[in-house]
Amino acid sequence: MAVQRYVSERKGLSIEVDQERCTGVGECVDVCPSSVYELVEGKAVPVRIDACIGCCACVDACPQGAIAHSDC
Repeated sequence: MAVQRYVSERKGLSIEVDQERCTGVGECVDVCPSSVYELVEGKAVPVRIDACIGCCACVDACPQGAIAHSDC
């Protein structure tokens, strides 16, 4: 499956990362004010999703459009 869905039950939000579109540039890692993302095996992963503040910076920064956020 190309799209990985990550859910924060505590925050009531979800983030989807299209693993085929993600090229591992790391813009999401760099712009996230809450340090939600890490690159894992060259792909963006919201490893600290519960820290997400829903600012949508990751969605806006991804040059491949690989991130979808339920709050954006």
